[in-house]
Amino acid sequence: MKIGILSFAHLHATSYADCLNALPHVTLAGIYDADEARGRKMAATYNTSYFAQVASLLDEGVDGVIICSENVYHRSMVDIVAERVKYILCEKPIATTVENAQAMIDTCKGHGAKLQIAFPVRFAPPIQSLKKMMDEGALGTVIAASCTNHGRMPGGWFVEKELSGGGAVIDHTVHVIDVLRWLWNTEVTEVYAEVGSSLLHPDLGIDDAGMLSFKLANGVYGTLDTSWSRPPNYPTWGDVKLELLGEKGIIKIDTYNQQLTMTSEKTGGTQKIGWGSNADMGLIKDFLEMIETDREPSVTGEDGLRALEVALAAYQSAQKKEVVVLSRGE
Repeated sequence: MKIGILSFAHLHATSYADCLNALPHVTLAGIYDADEARGRKMAATYNTSYFAQVASLLDEGVDGVIICSENVYHRSMVDIVAERVKYILCEKPIATTVENAQAMIDTCKGHGAKLQIAFPVRFAPPIQSLKKMMDEGALGTVIAASCTNHGRMPGGWFVEKELSGGGAVIDHTVHVIDVLRWLWNTEVTEVYAEVGSSLLHPDLGIDDAGMLSFKLANGVYGTLDTSWSRPPNYPTWGDVKLELLGEKGIIKIDTYNQQLTMTSEKTGGTQKIGWGSNADMGLIKDFLEMIETDREPSVTGEDGLRALEVALAAYQSAQKKEVVVLSRGE
């Protein structure tokens, strides 16, 4: 199976490339990147070819592509690819506007392409175990969810709104909202948010802290801290944590708490070494299975759109200082 990667702008691209190269039946057929120096460097790193044009990479006859460009270019990438490639995995958020997200979905449907959105948290074993417990009614009626998705401030284009669409709120809201929607097959109906710009990182010029309060159509109330609150020297990138309160008890999930603490003179300090499951590998294997079996995506473009709507509603709420009702969640 031949897979191409379009851009290494997003930090997850290297992880996806590692996953592809670790699988014996898959070939990383090539890399396109508008940044030629970065593209050539990554092509050398992953022992593949660099292409200066998307079309040239597609001419290699790839079975699927992974889009890891800056958020604002997701739509234009899909416009180019959907006509020639049937299977597309697009980094989150799906787009920077609802209009572009819907256009991507429509374009893929029009060409018979299948669009999957990169929400790897769904494929983390702790979250999959939680899904099974929720399906079995382990907590009975769930009343509330307290969630976090903290991280380091990524810098680069992530803090340029014209490329990213926003800061910490759009970057981190979509992951957790997707998980909550998936757990109960329900929608967020209303959002209230407080958003801070340059609150944790002076002169950043974009939101780096956010707190969302929201309600789901099934009656669950939730909160979500989306802040870039981890300093550069923090031993891990951040977290995805969920605490669910139900009539039968409480469940706490620390999704990525699978590390050993290692202190070494060779590395010059203390760091966390992951030993457990690889959610990105779960995502990539799921994408490849979709190609092999020609089934529908397990994480659809519509899933990406719904998560984006919540993030954008949070910005709207913070600006207006009022609750925003999402009509599609009714």
